Amino acid sequence: VGFAVNALGSFPIIVGGTDEQKERWLPGIAAGKELVAFGLSEKEAGSDAGSMRTIAERDGDHYVLRGEKKWNTGGAVASYNTIFAVTEPGRGARGISAFVVEKVPVVEIHLEDCRVPAENLLGGDEGRGFKHAMITLDRARPGVAAQAVGLAQGALDLAMQYTHERQQFGQSVSSFQGVQWMLSDMATQIEAARQLVHHAARVIDSGHRHITKVSAMCKLMATDVAMRVTTDCVQLFGGYGYCKDYPIEKYMRDAKITQIYEGTNQIQRLVIARNLLREAASGAH
Repeated sequence: VGFAVNALGSFPIIVGGTDEQKERWLPGIAAGKELVAFGLSEKEAGSDAGSMRTIAERDGDHYVLRGEKKWNTGGAVASYNTIFAVTEPGRGARGISAFVVEKVPVVEIHLEDCRVPAENLLGGDEGRGFKHAMITLDRARPGVAAQAVGLAQGALDLAMQYTHERQQFGQSVSSFQGVQWMLSDMATQIEAARQLVHHAARVIDSGHRHITKVSAMCKLMATDVAMRVTTDCVQLFGGYGYCKDYPIEKYMRDAKITQIYEGTNQIQRLVIARNLLREAASGAH
Protein backbone atom coordinates (compact mmCIF):
# COMPACT_ATOMS: atom_id res chain seq x y z
CA VAL A 1 0.00 0.00 0.00
CA GLY A 2 2.93 2.31 0.68
CA PHE A 3 4.12 1.87 -2.90
CA ALA A 4 0.59 2.16 -4.29
CA VAL A 5 -0.17 5.40 -2.43
CA ASN A 6 3.07 6.95 -3.66
CA ALA A 7 2.09 6.03 -7.21
CA LEU A 8 -1.39 7.47 -6.68
CA GLY A 9 0.04 10.80 -5.58
CA SER A 10 2.50 10.79 -8.49
CA PHE A 11 0.04 10.10 -11.29
CA PRO A 12 -1.47 13.62 -11.39
CA ILE A 13 2.03 15.01 -11.92
CA ILE A 14 2.81 12.39 -14.57
CA VAL A 15 -0.43 12.88 -16.53
CA GLY A 16 -1.00 16.59 -15.91
CA GLY A 17 2.26 18.29 -15.01
CA THR A 18 4.39 20.42 -17.30
CA ASP A 19 7.85 19.18 -18.25
CA GLU A 20 9.35 21.59 -15.72
CA GLN A 21 7.07 20.33 -12.96
CA LYS A 22 7.88 16.71 -13.73
CA GLU A 23 11.59 17.48 -13.62
CA ARG A 24 11.18 19.33 -10.32
CA TRP A 25 9.21 16.72 -8.39
CA LEU A 26 9.38 13.27 -9.97
CA PRO A 27 13.12 12.43 -9.66
CA GLY A 28 13.05 12.69 -5.87
CA ILE A 29 9.87 10.62 -5.72
CA ALA A 30 11.24 7.99 -8.10
CA ALA A 31 14.48 7.78 -6.08
CA GLY A 32 12.54 7.16 -2.88
CA LYS A 33 13.83 10.36 -1.29
CA GLU A 34 10.40 12.02 -1.26
CA LEU A 35 6.91 10.69 -0.60
CA VAL A 36 3.75 12.05 -2.18
CA ALA A 37 0.09 11.74 -1.13
CA PHE A 38 -3.21 12.23 -2.95
CA GLY A 39 -5.81 14.78 -1.82
CA LEU A 40 -9.13 14.38 -3.63
CA SER A 41 -11.77 13.20 -1.13
CA GLU A 42 -13.51 15.40 1.41
CA LYS A 43 -15.97 14.76 4.24
CA GLU A 44 -18.91 15.60 1.99
CA ALA A 45 -17.30 14.65 -1.34
CA GLY A 46 -16.37 11.00 -1.56
CA SER A 47 -17.82 9.14 -4.53
CA ASP A 48 -19.13 12.49 -5.80
CA ALA A 49 -15.67 14.07 -6.05
CA GLY A 50 -16.98 16.82 -8.29
CA SER A 51 -18.89 18.35 -5.36
CA MET A 52 -15.72 19.24 -3.45
CA ARG A 53 -15.72 22.49 -1.50
CA THR A 54 -12.00 23.21 -1.17
CA ILE A 55 -11.30 26.40 -3.13
CA ALA A 56 -8.19 27.97 -4.60
CA GLU A 57 -8.11 31.70 -5.33
CA ARG A 58 -5.42 33.46 -7.34
CA ASP A 59 -3.51 36.12 -5.38
CA GLY A 60 -0.66 37.57 -7.41
CA ASP A 61 1.93 34.90 -8.05
CA HIS A 62 0.30 32.52 -5.55
CA TYR A 63 -2.95 30.63 -5.05
CA VAL A 64 -4.61 30.64 -1.64
CA LEU A 65 -6.24 27.30 -0.77
CA ARG A 66 -9.02 26.93 1.79
CA GLY A 67 -10.81 23.72 2.72
CA GLU A 68 -10.34 20.23 4.13
CA LYS A 69 -9.25 16.93 2.63
CA LYS A 70 -10.00 13.49 4.04
CA TRP A 71 -8.43 10.00 3.74
CA ASN A 72 -5.00 11.29 2.76
CA THR A 73 -3.05 8.08 3.21
CA GLY A 74 0.60 8.93 3.80
CA GLY A 75 -0.15 12.61 4.19
CA ALA A 76 1.53 12.80 7.59
CA VAL A 77 4.93 11.83 6.14
CA ALA A 78 4.63 13.06 2.55
CA SER A 79 6.83 15.82 1.20
CA TYR A 80 4.23 16.63 -1.44
CA ASN A 81 0.45 16.39 -1.68
CA THR A 82 -1.45 16.60 -4.95
CA ILE A 83 -4.48 18.63 -3.87
CA PHE A 84 -7.60 19.17 -5.97
CA ALA A 85 -9.52 22.41 -5.46
CA VAL A 86 -12.19 24.54 -7.12
CA THR A 87 -10.71 27.48 -9.04
CA GLU A 88 -13.87 28.37 -10.98
CA PRO A 89 -17.01 28.01 -8.81
CA GLY A 90 -20.18 27.18 -10.67
CA ARG A 91 -18.49 25.14 -13.41
CA GLY A 92 -18.71 21.80 -11.62
CA ALA A 93 -16.00 19.31 -12.53
CA ARG A 94 -14.64 21.70 -15.19
CA GLY A 95 -13.84 24.25 -12.52
CA ILE A 96 -11.47 21.98 -10.58
CA SER A 97 -7.69 22.33 -10.74
CA ALA A 98 -4.79 20.36 -9.23
CA PHE A 99 -1.93 21.72 -7.14
CA VAL A 100 1.15 20.35 -5.46
CA VAL A 101 1.18 21.42 -1.82
CA GLU A 102 4.41 20.83 0.07
CA LYS A 103 4.91 19.62 3.64
CA VAL A 104 1.43 19.26 5.13
CA PRO A 105 1.83 17.85 8.63
CA VAL A 106 -1.52 16.12 9.24
CA VAL A 107 -3.37 13.30 7.52
CA GLU A 108 -6.75 15.05 7.64
CA ILE A 109 -5.55 18.09 5.74
CA HIS A 110 -6.91 21.47 6.81
CA LEU A 111 -6.07 24.19 4.30
CA GLU A 112 -6.42 27.55 6.01
CA ASP A 113 -5.23 30.35 3.74
CA CYS A 114 -2.57 27.97 2.43
CA ARG A 115 -0.42 29.92 -0.03
CA VAL A 116 0.89 27.89 -2.96
CA PRO A 117 3.15 29.32 -5.70
CA ALA A 118 1.35 29.65 -9.02
CA GLU A 119 3.95 27.40 -10.64
CA ASN A 120 2.55 24.56 -8.46
CA LEU A 121 -0.68 24.57 -10.49
CA LEU A 122 -0.35 21.28 -12.36
CA GLY A 123 -0.20 21.77 -16.11
CA GLY A 124 -0.16 25.55 -15.76
CA ASP A 125 -3.84 25.91 -16.70
CA GLU A 126 -6.92 25.95 -14.48
CA GLY A 127 -9.87 23.62 -14.96
CA ARG A 128 -8.01 20.40 -15.83
CA GLY A 129 -7.84 18.95 -12.33
CA PHE A 130 -10.92 16.74 -12.37
CA LYS A 131 -9.93 15.18 -15.69
CA HIS A 132 -6.47 14.46 -14.33
CA ALA A 133 -7.99 12.96 -11.18
CA MET A 134 -10.09 10.56 -13.26
CA ILE A 135 -7.10 9.61 -15.44
CA THR A 136 -5.16 9.00 -12.24
CA LEU A 137 -7.83 6.64 -10.90
CA ASP A 138 -7.90 4.72 -14.19
CA ARG A 139 -4.22 3.95 -13.66
CA ALA A 140 -4.39 3.41 -9.91
CA ARG A 141 -7.33 0.99 -9.77
CA PRO A 142 -5.41 -1.97 -11.25
CA GLY A 143 -2.93 -1.50 -8.39
CA VAL A 144 -5.74 -1.92 -5.86
CA ALA A 145 -6.94 -4.92 -7.85
CA ALA A 146 -3.46 -6.44 -7.66
CA GLN A 147 -3.43 -5.84 -3.91
CA ALA A 148 -6.76 -7.66 -3.68
CA VAL A 149 -5.45 -10.64 -5.68
CA GLY A 150 -2.49 -10.84 -3.31
CA LEU A 151 -4.77 -10.73 -0.27
CA ALA A 152 -6.96 -13.49 -1.68
CA GLN A 153 -3.99 -15.68 -2.63
CA GLY A 154 -2.37 -15.14 0.76
CA ALA A 155 -5.57 -16.05 2.57
CA LEU A 156 -6.00 -19.17 0.47
CA ASP A 157 -2.40 -20.23 1.15
CA LEU A 158 -3.02 -19.93 4.88
CA ALA A 159 -6.31 -21.83 4.63
CA MET A 160 -4.66 -24.61 2.63
CA GLN A 161 -2.01 -25.05 5.30
CA TYR A 162 -4.46 -24.86 8.19
CA THR A 163 -7.04 -27.27 6.77
CA HIS A 164 -4.27 -29.74 5.93
CA GLU A 165 -2.88 -29.68 9.46
CA ARG A 166 -6.18 -29.40 11.36
CA GLN A 167 -7.61 -32.79 12.35
CA GLN A 168 -11.31 -33.44 12.93
CA PHE A 169 -13.16 -36.76 13.08
CA GLY A 170 -9.83 -38.54 12.73
CA GLN A 171 -8.79 -36.92 9.45
CA SER A 172 -7.54 -33.62 8.07
CA VAL A 173 -10.20 -30.98 7.46
CA SER A 174 -8.96 -30.67 3.86
CA SER A 175 -10.00 -34.27 3.20
CA PHE A 176 -13.70 -33.38 3.44
CA GLN A 177 -15.39 -32.91 0.07
CA GLY A 178 -17.25 -29.78 1.16
CA VAL A 179 -13.99 -28.09 2.14
CA GLN A 180 -12.31 -29.23 -1.09
CA TRP A 181 -15.08 -27.61 -3.09
CA MET A 182 -14.57 -24.34 -1.20
CA LEU A 183 -10.83 -24.46 -1.88
CA SER A 184 -11.42 -25.22 -5.56
CA ASP A 185 -13.89 -22.37 -5.99
CA MET A 186 -11.55 -19.92 -4.27
CA ALA A 187 -8.54 -20.93 -6.37
CA THR A 188 -10.57 -20.59 -9.58
CA GLN A 189 -11.92 -17.16 -8.63
CA ILE A 190 -8.44 -15.93 -7.72
CA GLU A 191 -6.96 -17.07 -11.02
CA ALA A 192 -9.77 -15.43 -13.00
CA ALA A 193 -9.22 -12.16 -11.11
CA ARG A 194 -5.46 -12.38 -11.60
CA GLN A 195 -5.81 -12.78 -15.36
CA LEU A 196 -8.18 -9.81 -15.63
CA VAL A 197 -5.75 -7.65 -13.63
CA HIS A 198 -2.88 -8.69 -15.91
CA HIS A 199 -5.03 -7.96 -18.97
CA ALA A 200 -5.89 -4.48 -17.68
CA ALA A 201 -2.21 -3.78 -17.00
CA ARG A 202 -1.29 -4.86 -20.53
CA VAL A 203 -3.98 -2.63 -22.05
CA ILE A 204 -2.76 0.38 -20.06
CA ASP A 205 0.90 -0.31 -20.86
CA SER A 206 0.03 -0.56 -24.56
CA GLY A 207 -0.96 3.10 -24.56
CA HIS A 208 -4.58 2.37 -25.43
CA ARG A 209 -6.71 5.50 -25.05
CA HIS A 210 -9.82 3.86 -23.62
CA ILE A 211 -8.83 2.17 -20.36
CA THR A 212 -11.57 3.30 -17.98
CA LYS A 213 -13.85 0.28 -18.42
CA VAL A 214 -11.22 -2.44 -18.12
CA SER A 215 -9.61 -0.64 -15.18
CA ALA A 216 -12.94 -0.52 -13.34
CA MET A 217 -13.70 -4.14 -14.26
CA CYS A 218 -10.47 -5.52 -12.82
CA LYS A 219 -10.86 -3.45 -9.64
CA LEU A 220 -14.47 -4.58 -9.21
CA MET A 221 -13.83 -8.26 -9.80
CA ALA A 222 -10.57 -8.64 -7.89
CA THR A 223 -11.76 -6.83 -4.77
CA ASP A 224 -15.08 -8.68 -4.68
CA VAL A 225 -13.13 -11.93 -5.03
CA ALA A 226 -10.81 -10.89 -2.21
CA MET A 227 -13.74 -10.20 0.10
CA ARG A 228 -15.45 -13.47 -0.79
CA VAL A 229 -12.30 -15.57 -0.50
CA THR A 230 -11.10 -14.07 2.78
CA THR A 231 -14.57 -14.50 4.28
CA ASP A 232 -14.58 -18.17 3.29
CA CYS A 233 -11.06 -18.60 4.67
CA VAL A 234 -12.16 -17.16 8.02
CA GLN A 235 -14.94 -19.77 7.96
CA LEU A 236 -12.42 -22.56 7.38
CA PHE A 237 -10.43 -21.44 10.41
CA GLY A 238 -13.56 -21.72 12.54
CA GLY A 239 -13.41 -19.82 15.83
CA TYR A 240 -9.71 -19.17 15.34
CA GLY A 241 -10.52 -17.19 12.21
CA TYR A 242 -12.34 -14.63 14.32
CA CYS A 243 -9.51 -13.81 16.73
CA LYS A 244 -6.05 -12.36 16.33
CA ASP A 245 -4.23 -15.58 17.28
CA TYR A 246 -4.15 -16.24 13.53
CA PRO A 247 -3.57 -13.61 10.82
CA ILE A 248 -6.55 -14.56 8.68
CA GLU A 249 -8.90 -12.02 10.31
CA LYS A 250 -6.60 -9.22 9.19
CA TYR A 251 -6.74 -10.47 5.59
CA MET A 252 -10.52 -10.17 5.74
CA ARG A 253 -10.38 -6.63 7.16
CA ASP A 254 -7.77 -5.57 4.61
CA ALA A 255 -9.87 -7.04 1.78
CA LYS A 256 -12.83 -4.89 2.82
CA ILE A 257 -11.06 -1.59 2.23
CA THR A 258 -10.14 -2.61 -1.32
CA GLN A 259 -13.87 -2.58 -2.13
CA ILE A 260 -14.06 1.01 -0.91
CA TYR A 261 -11.03 3.08 -1.84
CA GLU A 262 -10.07 4.22 -5.34
CA GLY A 263 -13.82 4.35 -5.95
CA THR A 264 -16.35 2.08 -4.25
CA ASN A 265 -17.42 -1.01 -6.16
CA GLN A 266 -20.85 0.52 -6.60
CA ILE A 267 -19.15 3.38 -8.44
CA GLN A 268 -17.15 0.87 -10.50
CA ARG A 269 -20.40 -0.68 -11.69
CA LEU A 270 -21.67 2.76 -12.72
CA VAL A 271 -18.41 3.46 -14.56
CA ILE A 272 -18.58 0.14 -16.42
CA ALA A 273 -22.24 0.57 -17.33
CA ARG A 274 -21.74 4.11 -18.63
CA ASN A 275 -18.89 2.98 -20.83
CA LEU A 276 -20.89 0.01 -22.12
CA LEU A 277 -23.82 2.26 -23.01
CA ARG A 278 -21.52 4.81 -24.64
CA GLU A 279 -19.92 2.09 -26.75
CA ALA A 280 -23.34 0.71 -27.74
CA ALA A 281 -24.52 4.15 -28.81
CA SER A 282 -21.41 4.71 -30.93
CA GLY A 283 -21.37 1.18 -32.37
CA ALA A 284 -17.96 0.48 -30.84
CA HIS A 285 -16.92 -2.90 -29.43
